[in-house]
Amino acid sequence: MTALTTVVRRHGVLVLAALLVAAAAVAFWQADVARGRDNVGNHAVVGVAATTEVQSAVSSALVRVFSYDYADPAPTQQAADDLLAGRAREQYDLLFAALEEKAPGQQLVLTAQVQVAAVKELTARSATLLVFLDQASQRATDQESAVSAAQLSVRATRTGDTWKVTGIEPL
Repeated sequence: MTALTTVVRRHGVLVLAALLVAAAAVAFWQADVARGRDNVGNHAVVGVAATTEVQSAVSSALVRVFSYDYADPAPTQQAADDLLAGRAREQYDLLFAALEEKAPGQQLVLTAQVQVAAVKELTARSATLLVFLDQASQRATDQESAVSAAQLSVRATRTGDTWKVTGIEPL
């Protein structure tokens, strides 16, 4: 073995070691960049605070718009104005037009309660939830009461700081 071969081997090992260190540094840098990015499109999986926020907002909205008192329908109407948009508002207007016509004669009071609201999909501006809602009805005219349950697929859209219900589909 000549002196030249020995020098080339030593330098080759040093060059190889330097290349491996550089490759490792690049790999660590890329991993750090990847961790810093929002790689998960569905925040319902990882965003506990955002998931809780949309669950609370949608549950509250549904309770307000599906609760109704024949003697004072204004709060329900105001809730619909504030919390519904798009197709959900169109559906509400059709449903409650008939209710407002019949409710005074029956002295009808409806009370809604969300049992469970689970977020299926969540982005910064939209959410899809599965909601189990109970609605109790009380008619003062004949003291008749009933409870009905509904399973709903609910779509919500964030407008500013407010979540608005934009779609409601019975399941």
